[in-house]
Amino acid sequence: MNPWKVRADLVAAARELPARGLTAGTSGNVSVRDGSGMIITPSGVPYGAMSASDIVQVDAKGRVISGHLAPSSEWRLHLGLYQARPEVGAIVHAHPRYATALACTGRDMPAFHYMVAIGGGDSIRCAPYTPFGTEELAQVAAQALAERRACLLANHGAVALGATLPGALDLMTEIEELAAQYVTALQIGNVALLSREDMAEALARFKNYGQG
Repeated sequence: MNPWKVRADLVAAARELPARGLTAGTSGNVSVRDGSGMIITPSGVPYGAMSASDIVQVDAKGRVISGHLAPSSEWRLHLGLYQARPEVGAIVHAHPRYATALACTGRDMPAFHYMVAIGGGDSIRCAPYTPFGTEELAQVAAQALAERRACLLANHGAVALGATLPGALDLMTEIEELAAQYVTALQIGNVALLSREDMAEALARFKNYGQG
């Protein structure tokens, strides 16, 4: 794995967050697994000004081992999730408008559409509010992500996990689109929910979805 290509890929992914309408300003952060540690975007650097040399490498204890800047304030969230989920290769955390609005109500995203299954279950759970940048946030996020690939964070934003960085970024995009649809449906009223059986079938179909 070329470390500078990984850093360049992280910068490109970070710039995709505002480009896709997934975050504003310097909020949000992106990382990839690196052995027992990770490589993550820096704290508070505008995406347009970010370069590969700004990306930060940390070890399993969160200590900076490469880079001249401080890692994202959410490094504990990312590192905790990598430790809890050994199959995950990349994480995207952002504050998309609709997903965050829904998270501010503290409610899960239920099975209003079969595409909710793209998150790995029959709902997108909402983790309870915990201050940003804390180990407690990593813990409640890991609980909400049990057998899931995405979750909301109450009064905060959303998290998407992926085997790869493009996969995690695309999943976050899907979650935001679903949140926009659900918020719109709530405004219309009387949202019809799919049954557990319907969602079990959708989940089974997703196992063979795409080109493998």
